[in-house]
Amino acid sequence: MRIVMAWWWFVGSFWWSCGVVPGSGEGIVNLLFTISYFLYKFLSMDGLDTKFSALADPTRRAILARLSLGEATVNELARPFEMSQPAISQHLKVLEDAGLILRRVEGTKRPRRLAKEGIEAMDQWLGMLRTALEKNFDRLDGVLAGIDTQKSNDT
Repeated sequence: MRIVMAWWWFVGSFWWSCGVVPGSGEGIVNLLFTISYFLYKFLSMDGLDTKFSALADPTRRAILARLSLGEATVNELARPFEMSQPAISQHLKVLEDAGLILRRVEGTKRPRRLAKEGIEAMDQWLGMLRTALEKNFDRLDGVLAGIDTQKSNDT
């Protein structure tokens, strides 16, 4: 019941803030865009900032590339880099906090592996952008085809 009440409060407050007039098509579009934006921003994109921030460092991207081949210990991950083990451990902590890798306890070893859920969340977001980009290109193809048709009719 609380969720339903909160939803109606959410819709009602944005209804008025968007200047929606009942029967006005533009106001409804603004309301739907606003609701979609807030649902996108607060519900489905939880943690993406942290994930992409973790990927900003080339060392972390290289660690993820190595982990795509399979599990590895800290020493195995540190081998190709000119860094101390504590420095690599700090990079691993950032990747773990971002939800991109998981740690498993095996005696005294702590092998790391890729976290499927974290990678899929980023892939889902990028897929949404790919879809939007494809739609934009399809619209551009339509416009260019119209221009070509108009030029051939003019000549």
